[in-house]
Amino acid sequence: MLKFILAIAKLYKSFSRIFVMVKVTFLGTSAQIPTVRRNHTSMLLNYGGENILVDCGEGTQRQFRKAKLNPCRVTRILITHWHNDHVLGLPGLLSTLALSGYNKKLFIYGPRGIKKHLDDMFAAFPFVINYDFEVKEVSGKFLDEKDFYLEAASMTHGVPCNAYTFVKKGLLRVDKKKLAKSKLPEGPLLQKIKEGKNVTHKGKKYLAKNLTYKEEDKKVSFVLDTSMNDNIVPLVKDSDLLICESCFDEELKEKAAEYKHLTTTQIGNIAKKSKSKKLILAHLSQRYEKDKKKILGEVGKLFKNVTIADDLDGVEA
Repeated sequence: MLKFILAIAKLYKSFSRIFVMVKVTFLGTSAQIPTVRRNHTSMLLNYGGENILVDCGEGTQRQFRKAKLNPCRVTRILITHWHNDHVLGLPGLLSTLALSGYNKKLFIYGPRGIKKHLDDMFAAFPFVINYDFEVKEVSGKFLDEKDFYLEAASMTHGVPCNAYTFVKKGLLRVDKKKLAKSKLPEGPLLQKIKEGKNVTHKGKKYLAKNLTYKEEDKKVSFVLDTSMNDNIVPLVKDSDLLICESCFDEELKEKAAEYKHLTTTQIGNIAKKSKSKKLILAHLSQRYEKDKKKILGEVGKLFKNVTIADDLDGVEA
């Protein structure tokens, strides 16, 4: 009976990932200085049993409460870089997990130097961590699961910095109409077809390519705090959702270069050249809180499908 229950649970987990969409909840959308309406930067990507937190600005755990989300469901944390508006929420969040019975292994990923920064953080804020966790410094494709993968690329921001992509793999599907016409029976032979393998039944050969089709990948990319560089477009190419910082308009391009940030024109060109489907601006400078049309207008000249995220917004890929 136990084996049967475990098998059903495994199947349920598998099917839940097949049919569940990729969703991003914007927990915080401000830049260096928060506003009344915008918390420091943090985003949660949900896919099946995965809840991947991208950055953890000050106040992130309170934003979880506002969004009616359980922080104990977080499975992984991606840190773009070690600037305070992206990481000051980490000590509080990790402590809350310890006090709330967190019972999973937590994976924390970041650019070069993240391990030392976290060691220093634990020394500065001594608290008990009573769950298993692992810290990894990553670049390239650093996690490759059956149905999704994560990839990182180095950015240029004065400190070690990563941008990230999450890709839900397009799975091989059986075409039900073609299968019915083929009269291939259910069972082990059909399972092989689902795996892309050709089979023979009663002397007849069935080609997997004639009975299946492949779903498109779903890709979500996060580009936060960087100047323009050659790694961005290849990393975010063909994104269904491209989430990008928005700190400087074109009039402030010299200041953007000084602080190693993108301008509106550069953001629009990235979305256009990468052939992304939708661009969402986050990490918004407080200077645009009352004049968001300026940012949208300048980016929109180059890429039409663009919006600005507000705190607690949710979007599906």
